[in-house]
Amino acid sequence: MSSDPTAWSNAIQNWYDESHNFVYGVGPKSSSAVVGHYTQVVWYSSYRVGCGIAYCPNQDSLKYYYVCQYCPAGNNVSKKNTPYQQGIPCASCPGNCDNGLCTNSCEYEDLLSNCDSLKTTAGCDHDLLKEKCKATCQCENKIY
Repeated sequence: MSSDPTAWSNAIQNWYDESHNFVYGVGPKSSSAVVGHYTQVVWYSSYRVGCGIAYCPNQDSLKYYYVCQYCPAGNNVSKKNTPYQQGIPCASCPGNCDNGLCTNSCEYEDLLSNCDSLKTTAGCDHDLLKEKCKATCQCENKIY
């Protein structure tokens, strides 16, 4: 949100600057710290982004709203304190790297949080996994 229009680079930088309030593996430095914009901007599996701005003239001060939609969505509750993998850039995606970022994204996403264990127990031929765990079952060696 902004009182005046600003460049997208400024809006995204403001979201990224929340990193000062974030500790990898722990989460926000305090209960009042805002970090959700930062964690979504750096979310490991989000690779498609669409953004827009809305002008709301009836608002008192913050008249411009900057919004982005990420796909796959990030900020998954079970991984919110580890939005990316620490380590050497592209170590987990040799041959699929561009400017220090992995480019082997999965076009599917899991709809359940326990797909890895379900795959081990039931296997990917099970109807539930075919429908709800597409990334786990169809994207081996890809990021999801």
